Amino acid sequence: MDDLAVQVNAILEQQPHQLPHEIAHSLNTNELAVIRCYPPELVVVVPGALAQSLLETIADWHTTVTVIVHSGGSIFEIKAPLPAGKNARGYFNLLGEPGQLHGHLKLDLIDHIALVSKPFMGRDSHYFGFFNQAGECVFKVYLGRDKQGKLLPEQVSAFVALKHDLNN
Repeated sequence: MDDLAVQVNAILEQQPHQLPHEIAHSLNTNELAVIRCYPPELVVVVPGALAQSLLETIADWHTTVTVIVHSGGSIFEIKAPLPAGKNARGYFNLLGEPGQLHGHLKLDLIDHIALVSKPFMGRDSHYFGFFNQAGECVFKVYLGRDKQGKLLPEQVSAFVALKHDLNN
């Protein structure tokens, strides 16, 4: 185990709720480097070339997810089904209905995707983290929750199956 992994694991033992970007900041590294140090049962990292395929898979769920973007110290969230998209003019364009996410994603700049399963605020949590070449997170797609705050079981099953398939 390298020095960074030892440091990350020590922080996770002492402060299990600390977020990867917080750990990265405290260790003067990037978020992807921290996530790569998580125990293998928590994370699978795959090439960014799978970004469109994974986004299309999530859109096919037709159920609410939470998309999160960290920018300049702020956090932006949208809770809605991930819309379908199409390629045009060098972007993967999300074609959301009113109230859904719209956007233009430069998927060729996504270098890695991490499928992370880690408790947050005392609750199970699963997400797809899309990272650029510098190891910075461009955006995350968290699995959805019902009105009681419970994860949607069909999404959890699909996510766990994806992690398993991508890890083999």
